[in-house]
Amino acid sequence: MRLAVTGREGQVAASLLERDSRDVEIVAIGRPALDLARPEAVFSALEAARPDIVVSAAAYTAVDQAEDEKELAFAVNATGAGKVAEAAAKLGVPVIHLSTDYVFDGTKDGAYVETDAVAPLGVYGASKLAGEQAVAAANPHHLILRTAWVYSPFGKNFVKTMLRLASDRDTISVVADQWGNPTSALDIADAILHTAARFRDDKNFAAFGIYHLAGTGGTNWSGFARHILDTSRAFGGPHASVRDIATVDYPTKARRPQNSRLSSAKFADVFGWAAPQWRESTEAVVRRLGGCETKRALSA
Repeated sequence: MRLAVTGREGQVAASLLERDSRDVEIVAIGRPALDLARPEAVFSALEAARPDIVVSAAAYTAVDQAEDEKELAFAVNATGAGKVAEAAAKLGVPVIHLSTDYVFDGTKDGAYVETDAVAPLGVYGASKLAGEQAVAAANPHHLILRTAWVYSPFGKNFVKTMLRLASDRDTISVVADQWGNPTSALDIADAILHTAARFRDDKNFAAFGIYHLAGTGGTNWSGFARHILDTSRAFGGPHASVRDIATVDYPTKARRPQNSRLSSAKFADVFGWAAPQWRESTEAVVRRLGGCETKRALSA
């Protein structure tokens, strides 16, 4: 089985590439061969990969910068994502598209479910919502996986930022009034492979649609930071104390939802898979970053 994943440098693509095996071949396609801002090149790039499943992971992810680059964000996250799904449909294969918790406004008290009303607060969330709609319209055989607070040993993410900051300061101020589900890209990769096996084994699979896929359990950003740094200290890595601050104390160009918690119950019910508890997955990534590859990983 061959999975073609868009976005060679992304956290999910890198995590999937680690899972490449005899049973599943991962082909990561990125620029210049596939550039979502150039939709005319999407089909030929995916056709050359000869995939059994397309994983649409490439995206414009600069949340604050998107406020100033609306056209580019929509070109990549909406038009580009739609072209990926359309190409998969022409090739006769399903598409697994990654979306975000930022399609919600964060005003719900509990965890969001797939049927809750969407209301993005900024350009990034709006562009990702438009991408969901474009994917669904272009390919009936789609899984749209909304995830949140993604981190991994790869690329730039919150875990690596906290470890880097802790290496040169004693205290780090972190927002304490935004809540969500920290989600390891390694776990997302495992979930994607699980769904891919389901597609392979069940030729009559019909439960396509939108699913939430996030780490099990929730916390706020400061709680996430404390666990990262306490784990790092236990492994002999950098540590700093965390000072709770409010969102208003850390102004950003784009508004963030105060509640990003996602219920992954639907995914667990349909696919029989659930992500590990977020603390467990965080510890695995911190341990890995604290090993022999620390300098390389933290500078990436």
